[in-house]
Amino acid sequence: MASEPESLLLVYLRRIDEKVDRLRDDVRELKTGLNSVRRDLIALAEADARLELMVDRQGERLDKIERRLDLRDA
Repeated sequence: MASEPESLLLVYLRRIDEKVDRLRDDVRELKTGLNSVRRDLIALAEADARLELMVDRQGERLDKIERRLDLRDA
């Protein structure tokens, strides 16, 4: 007995299923990359905040020094 030909619908459904699997893998990879970028941006923002705080403190110290040495304009 000859085997029956596969249903054309099943062939298309299998192709769609394979494509969906590849898309799922691609999306998973993209999400992993985005999470990495998100972590890097957070770290950058924190470093920027720390740098800004350091600059502010240096400005305050410079103001004190200028006052003590009478180098400030009145």
